[in-house]
Amino acid sequence: MIDRERLVRAHNVVVTAWHPSSTLSVGNGDFAFNVDVTGLQTFPAEHELPPRPVLVTDEHGVRRLPVREFDLDDFPVPLRTQSTWGWYATEPAAPYTLDQASTGYATRRGEVRYPDGLGPVPEAAAWLYANPRRLDLGRLGLDFPCGRVALGDLEATRVELDLWTGCVHARFEVLGRPVEVWTVAHPRLHLVATRVESPLLAAGELRLRLSFPDQGDPLVKDERLTQETVYGRASAVRTVGDACYVVRVATDGVIGPELELSTAAPALHATVAFGPVRTGDLPGFEEVRAAAAAHWRDFWTRGAAVSFGGSSDPRAPELERRVVLSRYLTAVHSAGVLPPQESGLVHNSWGGKFHLEMHWWHAAHFAVWGRPDLLERGLGWYGSILGVGRESARRQGYAGVRWPKQTGPDGRESPSDIGAFIIWQQPHPIYYAELLRLNGDDPDVLERHKEIVFETAEFMADFAEWDGGTCHLGPPVVPAQETYYPDRARTADPTFELTYWRWALGVAQSWRERLGMERRADWDAVIDGLARPAVREGRYAAVAVEPYTLPDDHPSMLMALGFLPRTPLIDLETMAATYDDVLARWDFRTTWGWDYPVLAMCATKLGRPASAVDALLMDTGKNMTLVSGHVPQFPGGLSVYLPANGGLLAAVAMMAKQDGFPRDGSWRIRHEGLGDFPSDADPSSGG
Repeated sequence: MIDRERLVRAHNVVVTAWHPSSTLSVGNGDFAFNVDVTGLQTFPAEHELPPRPVLVTDEHGVRRLPVREFDLDDFPVPLRTQSTWGWYATEPAAPYTLDQASTGYATRRGEVRYPDGLGPVPEAAAWLYANPRRLDLGRLGLDFPCGRVALGDLEATRVELDLWTGCVHARFEVLGRPVEVWTVAHPRLHLVATRVESPLLAAGELRLRLSFPDQGDPLVKDERLTQETVYGRASAVRTVGDACYVVRVATDGVIGPELELSTAAPALHATVAFGPVRTGDLPGFEEVRAAAAAHWRDFWTRGAAVSFGGSSDPRAPELERRVVLSRYLTAVHSAGVLPPQESGLVHNSWGGKFHLEMHWWHAAHFAVWGRPDLLERGLGWYGSILGVGRESARRQGYAGVRWPKQTGPDGRESPSDIGAFIIWQQPHPIYYAELLRLNGDDPDVLERHKEIVFETAEFMADFAEWDGGTCHLGPPVVPAQETYYPDRARTADPTFELTYWRWALGVAQSWRERLGMERRADWDAVIDGLARPAVREGRYAAVAVEPYTLPDDHPSMLMALGFLPRTPLIDLETMAATYDDVLARWDFRTTWGWDYPVLAMCATKLGRPASAVDALLMDTGKNMTLVSGHVPQFPGGLSVYLPANGGLLAAVAMMAKQDGFPRDGSWRIRHEGLGDFPSDADPSSGG
C-alpha cells in the first residue's frame, strides 16, 4: 500500500524567498483565502496583477494575445479572498435584455439569433458581459503601527503549506524580533482562522488588521461598510453594488475602531467569517485547525493515490509533485457548489464567471480519483438552471436545454462573438453523469440525473441540421479551437464536436435503456447521420471548411480520441498521422495548459506511452508549474489556470490504468483507488 501521508507531505510547499508568484491558498472548494510569505495578506500591493497585454490581430483576423517568452516575474498571484456565493452586479442604465446584444445568423433551418455582443444596443452587450462578477471579500494581514515595515525588511523568511493538514505556517524576523503565523480555513464554513506569536505583539509593534479593498470597479457607485464591536467580537455589513454581506470577527485580543486586532499577550488568535447572513458562533483557531486537519486527512486517504517512487526517469519526481499539488489545488478551488472560474478562487478572470466548456478540465478527474462526490457537488447547479437553459434553447427555436458557455450563478449567457457560438460544453453534463455512474455506488444516480442527460441530448439532436441524408453541426459555430471565430458564420463540422455529439447521444440512449425506456428514433437518426470528420492529406482537419487546420491554439482534433473513447467516426491510423502532424508543426506558444493533457491522453489511446509522458511534461511556457503547483498562462489575466491542473490529473489517471507509461523500467507506477473513464465500447449500439 502507498504511504499516503509520506507521499503527500513529501510535496509540502516551502517558500524561503519572497516572489510575487509564490502565493499559497487555504480553502474548501467554496471559499479560499490566499496568502503571502507572512502566512496572511500583509503585502497585497506587491502581488497585484500587471496590466493585461494589448491584443494583436493576425493575418486571419484573429485577435490574440501577443506571443512572449515565459518570465516568472510576469505572474504575480494576487491575495484575494473569494467564495462561490460572493457576487455583485452594478446598476444598469436601463433594463437590458440579451436580445439587445444579439444578431441573426443564417442556418439551414432559417435565421437564428445569437448573443454575439454586436446587437443594436452596445451598452447592453457591455453590461451583460460584465455582470455579475465575483467579490473580493476582504483582507486579513499583519499590521505594524510604526508604519516603517516593508516587504524587504523581513528576514529569515520561511512559509510552508502542510498539504496533509491544510495549514500554512510562516515564520520570519522583523524589527529584530521573531514572528510566527499559522493560518487555516474551515473545511465547511466560509471562514479563516489564524494564530500569531511574537514579542512584538505585547510591545504594541504588531497587530492584525481586517480591511476591505476597493473592488477596482469604476461602475460601482456605492461601497459602504457599517460595523459594531462588542467584547472581542465585531461584525461589519458591507455593500458593493447590489450585494450585501456580513463579515464577523472573533479574537482573544482587543478590536479597535478600524478593525485592528491587538493584544498585550505574546500570542493573538482571530477567526474571520464571511457570509451573506449571520449564522452561529465562530469557532476558535484550535477548533478550526482540528477540523481542517481531519478534513484533509480524509481527503488524502479516502480518494485514489498515485506514486512514482522508484522510477529512474528524472522527470518522475516533478510529475509526482504536480499530481499531489494539483489534487490539493483543485480541491480548494474547483470543488464547490458552482462550476469554478478558470482562475479558481484566486483572482478574477473574465469577471469571475465560469466557462462551462472548461468545467470538464476542472472537475471530471474527481470521479476517477475516487471522489465522485466532489464532481457531483457542481453538477447540482446544472439542475438549478434547467429553466434558463430551456428558455435559451426556445428563444433560438430549439428543443431541450442549451447550456451557456460563459456565465455566472444565474445561468445567463454572456454576449460574445466567440463564446455564444461554442458548443462543446453542451455534451459535458452527459459525460459527468456517465462518470458518476461508472465510479459511484449510488443506485439512484440514473434517476437523479436523467433530466439533465435527456434535456441535454434533446437539444443536441435538434441542433444538428439535416442536408440531404447527412447531419451537420453549424454554421454558425466556433469549435474548441477558437482561432476560427472570425469565420463563425460559415464554419461547420469540427472534428472533435462531431465525435462528441455522436458519443454523448449514444450515452443518452444507453441511459434510456438502463432506465427501461425505449431508444429515441430521432436521436438514433442523428447518431447514424452525422457527417464524418473531414480528412485532408491523411490527417483529420480541425473543421470541414477552409482553412481546414490552423496550427495554433487548441489542437482540438486530438480530443476526438483520448478525451473521448474511440467511436466509429475515428480511424486510428488517421489519428496517428494527425498526432504526428501536430507535434511537427504546431505553435505551442499559442496553446493552453490543458492541451498537454489532450496530447497525453491521445497518445495513450494510440499506444504511445513515451509520447504521452513527453507531452504531459513538455517544456514550454504554457506548461510551466509554479512552486505552489499553479500553471500560469498569460500576464495580467491568468496567473493561475486550474483547467491545467485538473487536466493533468485526468491524463495521469488514464495513463496509469491504460498503459500510458513506458514499460522499459524507467517508470515505476503504483496506484490505488483509481476509477474508470468511459470505455471504447460504442454506446450508440446499446453496449
